Order: sequence, then C-alpha cells, then structure tokens
Amino acid sequence: MSHVSTSKQYDYIIVGAGIIGLALALKLTRRFSNPKILIIEKEPAVGLHASGRNSGVLHAGFYYSADSLKAQLCVKGNKELRAYCKEKSLPLNECGKLVVASYESELPALRELHRRGIVNGAQVELISEADARKLEPNVHTCGEALYSPHTATSDPARVAQTLKSDLEKVGVEILCDCRFLRHQDNVIFTSQGTFEAGKLINCAGLYADKIAQQFGFGMNYTIIPFKGLYLKYKKNKSDVRMNIYPVPNPKYPFLGVHFTKTVDGTIKIGPTAIPALWRENYAGLKGFDLGEFFDIGMWESRLFLSNAFNFRTLALTEVRKYWRSYLIRLSQLLIPNIDPHGFGDFAPPGIRSQLLNVKTKELVQDFIVEGDTKSVHVLNAVSPGWTCSLPFADYIIDTFLHA
Repeated sequence: MSHVSTSKQYDYIIVGAGIIGLALALKLTRRFSNPKILIIEKEPAVGLHASGRNSGVLHAGFYYSADSLKAQLCVKGNKELRAYCKEKSLPLNECGKLVVASYESELPALRELHRRGIVNGAQVELISEADARKLEPNVHTCGEALYSPHTATSDPARVAQTLKSDLEKVGVEILCDCRFLRHQDNVIFTSQGTFEAGKLINCAGLYADKIAQQFGFGMNYTIIPFKGLYLKYKKNKSDVRMNIYPVPNPKYPFLGVHFTKTVDGTIKIGPTAIPALWRENYAGLKGFDLGEFFDIGMWESRLFLSNAFNFRTLALTEVRKYWRSYLIRLSQLLIPNIDPHGFGDFAPPGIRSQLLNVKTKELVQDFIVEGDTKSVHVLNAVSPGWTCSLPFADYIIDTFLHA
C-alpha cells in the first residue's frame, strides 16, 4: 500500500470510494484542468459497502415526484451509466422491468407511476395483462402492468473497479485503509497522516452524517441503517425473464419484495428492509460497535413506540422476511408458478444508509447535500443513488463547487 506525502496539498479530498465518490472524482477530472484529487477510503478496496452490494438495477426514473432531485437525475443517470458500461465493455443486462398490480385496488397507483414517468421523461408504457404475459409468461397482474424497457442491470462492483482504474490513469490518488478522523480548518487528519484540502467532499455513506456534523452540517439528521437481503433462485435462469416489481405500498418507504434479473441472468427475490442494530450490521457480531448499538437502538425504540412513518408495522413485517417461506410467498404474488423449492442461498447482505430527520422523525426520501466554500457533504444518496451517480456528481459540482 503506497502512502501519500503528508505535506502534499490537494484541490479536493473525497472521503469515501463508493460509487458517488468515484463518480464525483471522474466528473471533476472532466470539468477542471488537472485537479489534484485524493480519495480516502477506510476499507481495503473501493465499493465494498452499498456501492458493491446493491442489486445493480439501473432504475428508469418513474417512481419519483417531479419536484425531487431523484426525478431530475434518474432518467439521465440511467442513460449515462448504461453508456459508460457499453463504452467500457462492462456486462449489461437490458432486460427491462414490469411493475404489476397484485390487486385491482392497486391500479390507480400503477397509473400514477406511469404519469410520473411521463412527466420525468422516462420511457414507460401501460400495457394490458395479455401483453405483459407476452413479455413475461409467468407473471400475474390485474388488468394492466407498467413496462419499462430501459430498466437494466449491471455489476456495481465491476463498475466501481473500472472507475478506479480510469481515475488512476488520469492521476487521481486513491488511498485505501485510510480512515477520516477529524479536521482542523483545511487540514484533514486520517489514520495514515494529515493532508491539506482546498475542499473536502464527504461521500462516506453510512458515516456521512458523523463526518458532516464535525463541520457543522447535517445537524438535523442521523442515519438509520436497514439490512437488505436477497434470496437466490438456483433452479434455473429462465423461469423469470425480466425484473418484476410490485406497485409500491404507500404506507412504507421501500419498494417491496420483487424479482431481480442480475447482470448474468440469475434470478433473485428481495430485498428485505430489516432495521439494523449498528451501521455495518451485516452478519453476526462482525463490526459490532457498542456506541452505535445504543444510539441506533434508542432511535429505533422511539420510532417503534411512536410508529412514526409506520416504523413499528414495517419492522415487524420485515423481520418476518428472515423466514424463507414468507419471502417466497410474497414473491409468488408476482410470479405464482415460481418453484418454492428452487431457491438456494441468500446473497451477501447490503445496508441501506437511510437518513432520518430527527426533528420530524421522518425518513428523508430525496437526496440531501449540504456544504459551504470549505466542505460539501452528501448526506442522503440512497436508491437510486447508484443509477444517478454520474449526473449527481455534476449536480454537486454545479451547486457547490461553482464550475
């Protein structure tokens, strides 16, 4: 592992080598002349948390209300990231998506998704049940379905590695096993020494709020982690042809159990959204942090007792998804004939770094960025953050870096 000289100064120091940090560095190299950029990453490699553990779905941009950043960035992000994958010869599964109504009562919400998609500039189409079955013979829907041809899947870990390679070729320094500790003015103290930053950009994901608060930002927020699990289908890759999603339940902030076709055609169901007990609560006691356990436990207890944003109902429902049989039954609302004995192991879990507004006790649904002339903090970049990463980087530069 190479070390960077502690006397060296950088125009930009980016904390976090996930998809947002890497995309931001790439766009900085394209927008400025020879910027000096250092990315510090506490893990031994890039993209080891949400950026490398997400489903790899490139969303099309029809879930989000038109006044949101997600709506403004998702359609463009889908196009840019698909183009990047093709340019770099990275695998891309352009299988599309169907959103289906399990019950007739869900049809108004399905049509609202179509309306939002049209407003946002996404290519979406309401199709008949018969036409849905032509695309996906095993699907169940009531009368209509929403077809999204531009929903695709790629390999997020390979995209992150390719971005890293591209950045290193143009002189961006990436220092792994380097943990942000604190700052004093523009001096950044890390586990591998001190560095000077013209501007610090915080893309630290699960710890973005903690770093932001050292700079006086993100004071109204804390991150509540949710664990996402997918169950793989081992029988074959042909029983489901494309991504199949339910109509989102407006009572809950997440999209619900769905079928994902991965980049290699593997079928999986999920994810869960189980409240985690500490920020990197992937499995067992690995990464256990007592302070986080008490802090997150306190907030989750408050939310459970008050049932803010239906948290109590959500938590009790999500915990049931640890049982394979329950998860499979939910998936059979979408594909009734899926073989319940055809499922294998759970994929490695991911953690959603979901921002909570501590004043309103509501989950923050849109992207949140705060900053000033010295530092910028990406506080909320949850799904579709991976899809939006390239234009999201442009937004950060235009809004906070005055390009």
